[in-house]
Amino acid sequence: MTRMRKFIITDPSRRKYGVAALVGLIAGLFSAIVKFGWEVPFPPRTPERNATNPPQTLLEQLGMSADASHTSVVFNGNELPIYSFIIHFSFAIVFALFYCIVAEMYPAIKLWQGAAFGIIVYVAFHVILMPLMGTVPAPWDQPFAEHFSEFFGHIIWLWSIEIVRRDLRNRITHEPDAEVPLDAVANR
Repeated sequence: MTRMRKFIITDPSRRKYGVAALVGLIAGLFSAIVKFGWEVPFPPRTPERNATNPPQTLLEQLGMSADASHTSVVFNGNELPIYSFIIHFSFAIVFALFYCIVAEMYPAIKLWQGAAFGIIVYVAFHVILMPLMGTVPAPWDQPFAEHFSEFFGHIIWLWSIEIVRRDLRNRITHEPDAEVPLDAVANR
């Protein structure tokens, strides 16, 4: 794609918003699991700071009791913080839906296979919004390991959304993305 084509708006007749929404839901579920997987070798917080993780802190800021925000379910003998998981999956699904739907009209959102959008989400939430809300410490009070994990974790997270988006959209529609001319595929 040339530099100028990155800033195009797609032809409305080529947009598949229903497919984008379905694919966004699937990509959101998949990407939430990918982000969990990233955090196994690169945990973003120390065990002490994770005793009450950011989703639990947010719920408590919104008025939920600490006991309720720490409610767990047990799977295979492991206690799992159910409300943290609900927030984690909801966040991933909402952003995947947004990304997949916007990609139908504005292909620039897919810059670097979604990595640029992942960086924007990281900065918006982990550097600006959550510190301003007091959900996490100020960026300069967070350890480097937390920034490393969240920065690259958001890149991997969005890249996984883009991989699922492109593959499933193209499989379902039997067409390339909306900004790719159909005759470009036929001329291969």
